[in-house]
Amino acid sequence: MKRLTAYINKLFEDLPESDQTKKVKEEIIRDLEEKVADLVEEGKSQEDAINKVIVEFGDIEEIKQEMDLPKYPDNRKKELARLSLEYSLWGSGLIIALVVFINFYYTPHVIWFIYPAFAVAWWPLSMFYYLHRKKLEGKG
Repeated sequence: MKRLTAYINKLFEDLPESDQTKKVKEEIIRDLEEKVADLVEEGKSQEDAINKVIVEFGDIEEIKQEMDLPKYPDNRKKELARLSLEYSLWGSGLIIALVVFINFYYTPHVIWFIYPAFAVAWWPLSMFYYLHRKKLEGKG
């Protein structure tokens, strides 16, 4: 039944570990294991029973809302968006610096680095708008 435990842990990975979360996970796993045992008694193979139980389990979001389980704060998503923006700024800066070096080292009489630099500049711009959207979602 390790597969059921792994499946439930995957569903609950966006929730912080707390006593309430652990109790809910243990209860769900116990219920699913009982269903698997019942299906095996009815004549299904264990693999088929596990697959059927997982498919019939449904959406975890309803359970999360019903149980009022603690969630990670929205600041975590904004922090990840900010880190993505910083990473994209540094990454695009390094790529542009490399292209400028290649341009002036090999073909100093032709200025062509502008074209790839323009293309690379879209990466941090998209990350900026992603961060901006996350900030607006946090206010609303």
